[in-house]
Amino acid sequence: MRDIRAVIPAACCALLLSSCGTQVPAGVAATVNARPIYYTEIDNTYKSQFPAQGEGENEDQIQLRRIEILGSLIDNEIMFQRAEKASLVATDADVTARLTEMKAPYTTEEFDKQLKDWGTTLDQLKERIRKDESVKKLFNKEITSKINISDADVTTFYNANRGSFNLPEPQVHMAQILVTPNDDPNARNLKNDKAKNDAEARQKIKAIETRLKQGEDFAMVAQNYSEDPQSTPNGGDLGFLAESALDKSSPELKRLVLSMRPGSISPIIPSPDGYRILKVISREPAGQRELGDPRVQQTIRETLLSRRDQLLKSAYYGVARNEAKVMDYMAIKIFNGDAKK
Repeated sequence: MRDIRAVIPAACCALLLSSCGTQVPAGVAATVNARPIYYTEIDNTYKSQFPAQGEGENEDQIQLRRIEILGSLIDNEIMFQRAEKASLVATDADVTARLTEMKAPYTTEEFDKQLKDWGTTLDQLKERIRKDESVKKLFNKEITSKINISDADVTTFYNANRGSFNLPEPQVHMAQILVTPNDDPNARNLKNDKAKNDAEARQKIKAIETRLKQGEDFAMVAQNYSEDPQSTPNGGDLGFLAESALDKSSPELKRLVLSMRPGSISPIIPSPDGYRILKVISREPAGQRELGDPRVQQTIRETLLSRRDQLLKSAYYGVARNEAKVMDYMAIKIFNGDAKK
């Protein structure tokens, strides 16, 4: 959820707009450097993330979600415009390759149904893929490619965590996204987005599942929306878990985790504390892993790279927002008590 402090300046702008007689462009929810974001984009995104109204929902809750969706669309547009200026817009070949990956698990009929469920057309999906792939190129050039993890960094990390590389039994490196039905004050995420009851939790985890199926990065989605106080800051990373630790879970969950391949993501899993989605990052056999083991070095480098990458991306978003000229017309309307389009 965007900070209420971001809405207040927009409300002040409303007074300026009113005094100057400026007309809000028809159908435009916001502009980023004068480029419009339309209400139809919010509607389509809302439909894909929340296909059915939750039990007990009221208009305020719906509008809150719409504000959050618009905030994400604004952030994406800011980054896409930066990618354009850097000549990093994804090519048709890039879009086709990503679309082929998305289609792979489905038959043609099943994929067509998915498009309907997401409330989007193939052309709209291609456009979103183009923006997403362009932003990935931007992040890679501006952030990831510039991160250097030295041999000294790897050695320091290994010496500080040597015990964690002594595996008495096979281990599973996992990450999770957790949504709880309770407003836990200890839960923190980048969007400050927390479900307050079971209906909201079910709606939220379904929306997250949709994001993941549409190709969004698991770690970034976890940082933005997960409600686990321990793992959320690390992109949902739970570290390595001994296979015996899975005995504490249900037999069905243990079978599911052991059947998952590295890189795969689970369906929604109901649990006593809410709903979660798991990702298996890698697997390790039993035994002590020495620093000279290429797998150890790779694991450490990936861990350090991921942590640095997530930190710099979060900071980069903040810098980019500061430099962009954003006009949030929908926030102005809502703040002034006019939620009608």
